[in-house]
Amino acid sequence: MTHPASEPNPPAGTATDATNTPEPILATAGVSKTFPGVKALQCVDFRLFPGEIHTLMGQNGAGKSTLINVLTGVVAPDAGTIRLAGEIVAFASPQEAEAAGVRTLYQEVNLCPNLSVAENIFAGRQPRRFGAIDWPDIKRRAQAALARLDVALDVTRSLDAYPIAVQQMVAIARALSVDARVLILDEPTSSLDDSEVAQLFKILRHLKQSGIAILFVTHFIEQTYAISDRITVMRNGEREGEYLARDLPADQLVSKMVGHERMSARLRDAAREGHADREGPPCAQAAQPFVELRGVGRRGTLQPIDLDVQPRQILGLAGLLGSGRTETARLLFGADRADSGTILVEGRPVKLRSPRDAVRHGIGYCAEDRKKEGIVAELSIRENIVLALQARRGWWRKISRQRARDLADLWIERLGIKAADADQPIGLLSGGNQQKALLARWLATDPKLLILDEPTRGIDVAAKFDIMDRLLALCANGLSILFISSEINEVLRVSHRVAVLRDRRKIAEVAGQASNEDNIYRLIAGSGE
Repeated sequence: MTHPASEPNPPAGTATDATNTPEPILATAGVSKTFPGVKALQCVDFRLFPGEIHTLMGQNGAGKSTLINVLTGVVAPDAGTIRLAGEIVAFASPQEAEAAGVRTLYQEVNLCPNLSVAENIFAGRQPRRFGAIDWPDIKRRAQAALARLDVALDVTRSLDAYPIAVQQMVAIARALSVDARVLILDEPTSSLDDSEVAQLFKILRHLKQSGIAILFVTHFIEQTYAISDRITVMRNGEREGEYLARDLPADQLVSKMVGHERMSARLRDAAREGHADREGPPCAQAAQPFVELRGVGRRGTLQPIDLDVQPRQILGLAGLLGSGRTETARLLFGADRADSGTILVEGRPVKLRSPRDAVRHGIGYCAEDRKKEGIVAELSIRENIVLALQARRGWWRKISRQRARDLADLWIERLGIKAADADQPIGLLSGGNQQKALLARWLATDPKLLILDEPTRGIDVAAKFDIMDRLLALCANGLSILFISSEINEVLRVSHRVAVLRDRRKIAEVAGQASNEDNIYRLIAGSGE
C-alpha cells in the first residue's frame, strides 16, 4: 500500500538546491507494531522536517495513535528504527522523549487545573534561589513563555479559571519552555470553536516560522488544508502515502483515507454474489416526522443541525470520523446535553436530559463501541437482551425469569442469533451475533426510533448483509432508524435519505439519484453539489 513519498517541501527561507535539502528532524524507517490480534503498524516510513506543519490523516484504527505512541516512547516498536536529528533513538518513556525535545499535546489538556498558570508551565522544574522556589522568577518566565505565543494573561490565576482554548496555549507554552524541537498535537481542536481554532493556527504558524517541526493530527478536512504543508495518509496500519498539501485535492484525500476504490470493487464483488447494492424499501411519506432536530448543537462538539427521521424510513448519516455523526446520535439519545436548539418527538418539544428520557420517548441506541458500551460480556445472552427493558421498568419491577427467557428465545429466533441457548455468555458469541443481541436488547423495548452507530463494524461480510436486510424488514414494519456507518456503500444500501456531515456540520442531505458514492465523497471533501 505504501506509495513513494513526494520530494521534501522545505520550509520558507530554506535553500532548495540538492546540496541544502534539509534532513528530517524526526523520521522512522520500517516501523512495525503488533498487539494481540492486531497489526497496528506495518513497515511505516515517516518523516517530519524542521519548520513545517505536517498533518497525519486516517480513519479510526488507521494507526495514527500507535505511530505517535512509538515516536514518543509510550510503546516500543517491534521492528524498524526512529531517528531524531539523524541519530537513532529508542525512547523508553515519554519523559525521555520530552528530554530530547519531542513534546506531545493530547486532545485533553494534561495539566493540573487546580494549580496556577505559572505553576503548570514550570511544574517539576521550578527555578530556585537560595534553596527555595523563586516565585517571582517563575512568574516572569511564565509571562515570557506566553508572550512568545502572543498571549497575555494573569499567570498567578488558577488554570481552571480559563477556557479550554487558553489552557491549550498554556500547554504549548510549557512545551516550548523546555526547548521543544518537535511538537506533536493530537486532536487539539476537538473542543475549540472557530475563533479559538483560528488563534491556535496563528500561533502554530508563528512556531513554524521559528523552525519548530509540528506534527498535527486531526479528522477535520478544512483544518487540514488551512494549516498543513504536508500530509501523510494512514490506512489499516500502513502509510498509504505522503503528499504536499497543495498537490492533494480534498476528494483524493478522502478516497485515500477510506480506500474508496477498494470499497467500490468489494461492492461489485458482492453484487456478483447476489448482494447487489439497492435502495431501501419503498418509503411512505409521513405527515409528521417521528423526531426532529431544529438547530440542535453542543459547543465544541456539534454545530447546530436540522434533521428529521420519518416513520418507516432509514436516515443515514455519512461522514468521516470526527464529522459529528456519533455526536449527533449522543445528543438525540440524551447521552450528551444539547445547549442550543429544540428536539421534537411526534411534533412536541421534549427535553432529553438523559438516556432514560430518550428511552421513555421510544428511542433506543446501539453505541459504536460494542465491547465497551454495548455487551456485558460476563452476563448471558438472556440477561443482555432484557437489560434495557428492565432499566426502563425500574429495578423494583423485576422481569420474571420465565418472561426474560421467552423474550430472549423470541429475538434469538427472529434475528437468527447463533447460540447454544439463551443462557450462554454473550462474550462467547461471534461479533455478528453479539451485534444481533444488542439489536434484540432494544427491539425488546418496542422502540419507535432505533439509533445504530457502526452496527456492522468488526463483523464478517455475510453477517453484515444479514443485519442490513433485517434492518430493512424492521423499517418496513414501522420502525424509524438512524443509521451511521463509515462504510458509505452500507449507508447507501439501507437508507432512504442520507445526511452528509463534515467538520461537525451538516452540509447536505441527498436522496434518489444523488445518493451515490461518488457524490457523497465529493460532498465530504467539499467539492460536491
